Amino acid sequence: MSTDPQAAKLVANERVKLLANNLDRSSSACVTVGVATPLAGWIYGVSGIDKLPWWYLFGGLTGWLLAASLLHYLARRALKGLLP
Repeated sequence: MSTDPQAAKLVANERVKLLANNLDRSSSACVTVGVATPLAGWIYGVSGIDKLPWWYLFGGLTGWLLAASLLHYLARRALKGLLP
């Protein structure tokens, strides 16, 4: 194990980047699972989702988009923790 401060800084930066990447991939998954999939089901009439009231679908899509936006924001905020 090295006690080199430069190496410690590199390791810390890589950990921050890994966290940010994980959060951003989670936001992409939220869009796929919560927005793209229900919209495709509604457009093609799969699983009876087209029988739901429009406001119910809109509320769910809005919730998933908010979750994705929050995760993306947290990823961007995590990147501010990078060491110079």
